[in-house]
Amino acid sequence: MPYVKSISVHATVDKSLRYILDHDKTESQLYTVSINCTTDAHDAYLQMKAVYEHYARDKYNSPPPLEGKGTVKAIHYIISFADSENVTPMLAHKLAMTFVRKNFGDEVQAVIATHIDKSHVHAHIIVNSYSLSGWKFYANRNTLRKARENINGICRAFGITPALNFENKGRSVDHYEWEQRKKGTSWKEQIRQAIDELIPTVNSLDELLQALEERGYEVKRGKYISVKAPGQERFVRTKTLGEEYTEKSLKTRILYKDIGTGNTIAEDEPSQLKAAYIAVIGDVRILAEQRKKVPRKRIVTAEYSADNDLDVYRLSAQLSVISKNNIGSIGELVGRINRLKAEYEKRRVEINALIDEHNRLVSLLEQVREYHVLRNKGELSETEKVRLSVCKQAVESAAILSAADADRLRERVETLGKKITTLKGNLDKTCQQYEVYCDIRDTYNIIAKGDYLSDLVEEERKRREQMNKKKKPSR
Repeated sequence: MPYVKSISVHATVDKSLRYILDHDKTESQLYTVSINCTTDAHDAYLQMKAVYEHYARDKYNSPPPLEGKGTVKAIHYIISFADSENVTPMLAHKLAMTFVRKNFGDEVQAVIATHIDKSHVHAHIIVNSYSLSGWKFYANRNTLRKARENINGICRAFGITPALNFENKGRSVDHYEWEQRKKGTSWKEQIRQAIDELIPTVNSLDELLQALEERGYEVKRGKYISVKAPGQERFVRTKTLGEEYTEKSLKTRILYKDIGTGNTIAEDEPSQLKAAYIAVIGDVRILAEQRKKVPRKRIVTAEYSADNDLDVYRLSAQLSVISKNNIGSIGELVGRINRLKAEYEKRRVEINALIDEHNRLVSLLEQVREYHVLRNKGELSETEKVRLSVCKQAVESAAILSAADADRLRERVETLGKKITTLKGNLDKTCQQYEVYCDIRDTYNIIAKGDYLSDLVEEERKRREQMNKKKKPSR
């Protein structure tokens, strides 16, 4: 039976729809279908948005809160089939459609796209979290278990056996793994390359993991992050991929990727905050040169050195932020963190108000269009007469009396849409600055306690101890 996993989509439903409906992945959308919406990514998003906002106390495109993920707007299911099953794209597509009907009923809004751009066929399904009648769909362990039970039953009806027998640890290597080994590409290297390619395109660790899942990787969050590539038998902890792939390193690589270290202006009497950073950067460089700390690379493809040490880079980037923003003390930094948090929430409320206004004007613009279509149609059905009356009332109430009025309304909608996009971009920058400031605060607290260097040395001691254990021959 195919493997089923789900991804909760909190703020990027439009992006997820564009991804699954990519022409290159679906044979020019040959294997795409929708239920109670269209297969056009933009239109499907608007239709799902209308249903969600009718029932939820939230906006479909509202920015996420500064802390936490926010509400689930949609659920992204991925059904993967092993090569050994010989499941054709058409059959996979049929199975996915049957699954959606069985699992969610006839009132669900869903887009189904079967991808054939990889060696294994896999179907993507994006389900709106509210049905047409207001039924709420949840994404948790119980609902995922139920989904897997349903797809298993469907596969049995179609005579399909399990794609992967997870209980049989002695199973043979599947074709995908055999092909990777033949090319000399290990699973770990494949995952490293995928992460390295995605880091420049994401703004947080959550976005990175979601992007991996959308590309067919399976991700588990627990004490450690574990990833499994398409066709791979077992999960791999990212910390085993190298020091650059631990959760802390990934967060650092993402958070500081666009900041840079800059040039710190020399001062006769630097503040206590800057002086602490200058001193610890020098000490960490010495540890790196003497190989007394864990060798984490900033640029993973370059040779390791003190100049290419991720911890040195992180501290230098933090010092650059402190200097560029004229942060004189830890108290001042904490004050800025509090102000940024308040500013973020204020802007978020402002954006949500603009989204309300934009939605109202878009609806009015659609009524203007429908009014002119119905008025010029001729003979109307009873339903169309009612619609014409409703649209006429809306048009007259808004004083849209001429083509020029309609053009001005259209321009207002476009202007407001651009303003919302700009404000969301500014909100993302505020969020990043908040996270950087919080990271500086937490780092300085460790430095002030005198634990920063000793923690690095102890971490390296444990790493070497673990390596020596692995080298000892078993008796």
